[in-house]
Amino acid sequence: MNTPTPRERVEIVLHGGCGDSVPFTIYECMIPQTRLEREMRNRGMCIVDRRGVFKMHRPNVKVTEERIREDGRNLVRTHLETPAGTVSLLTERAGFTTWVHERLFRSPDDYKVIEFLIRDEIYEEDYASYAAAQDASGGDSILRAQIGLEPLQELISGRLIGMETFCFEWMERRDEILKLYQALVEKRREVYPLVAKSPAMHANYGGNVVPEVIGLDAFEKYYLSHYEEAAEIMHQHGKLIGCHFDANCRLLAKAIGSTGLDYIEAFTPSPDTDMTVSEARVAWPDKVLWINFPSSQHLLEDEAIEEIAAGLAEQACDPSGFLVGITEDIPSERWQHSCPAIMNGLERHAVENPERYG
Repeated sequence: MNTPTPRERVEIVLHGGCGDSVPFTIYECMIPQTRLEREMRNRGMCIVDRRGVFKMHRPNVKVTEERIREDGRNLVRTHLETPAGTVSLLTERAGFTTWVHERLFRSPDDYKVIEFLIRDEIYEEDYASYAAAQDASGGDSILRAQIGLEPLQELISGRLIGMETFCFEWMERRDEILKLYQALVEKRREVYPLVAKSPAMHANYGGNVVPEVIGLDAFEKYYLSHYEEAAEIMHQHGKLIGCHFDANCRLLAKAIGSTGLDYIEAFTPSPDTDMTVSEARVAWPDKVLWINFPSSQHLLEDEAIEEIAAGLAEQACDPSGFLVGITEDIPSERWQHSCPAIMNGLERHAVENPERYG
């Protein structure tokens, strides 16, 4: 009998099954390719390669970039010129990510420009490059598609407005915010079938929802229906859909459980948030739980990390539909210790509890 590849192990569990141990995954950009990384892949660690299955362009927007050197930092000012006016974005590359220092929205005059930018977006499939990357990846990695952020969350977490400004505008000019929201709702509806018909097996829809900002009422009113609409289309094509819920989830837990989402990704358990793995399994019994190993725990001694990993698997009770991943940056001096320790803990749990595993 052939040993399943890391990708096959993840696919089995994403469909609610169980393998020979709890799968361990990590985003493609989190750790460098080294001998230790190769050894962990040989042991079963699966790379999660996040890629798009469609391209977006704006035919009526002129984009220019201005390189800026400031206080030893390399910044980029991106100007977007439209028939409705011009806005700009100030960003800085920082390791695996990009810091956004200034978002597009500066004043109420920018609402009409941002709405134009949204409505001018045209999407086209990019299936060939996704399929080629999937074939080239072999069994060491699994590709994941992206639908984008939820319409309201795009205004908060994306490059349009930002969280703090959004909160003020939500109170003072909600009608203008809702115009942008409605425009984004319409554009997301163009994306759902593109992703559902793609070669991708699964896709994330949004995330990073902060309940202390959104609240339960707004979450139920402006988020749930979009998960349902997207899930229905994805399921028609045999695809899985999940969401990146990495913040406190207790307030939203029941509402999340009512959705058609197949998996909850990046769920970060206590002590970093307000829910444990056990509580999440009770709240979402019909959903795959794909957790983020609590970031604060990477700083502990290796033996403690191993114990925590084994304990998380124990809290899950049934390992079916349960995965442990890393979805946040790890201190550069710790990944060589914490990643093998996590794998040790998960493997040990499987050895000590063979009756639970397939």
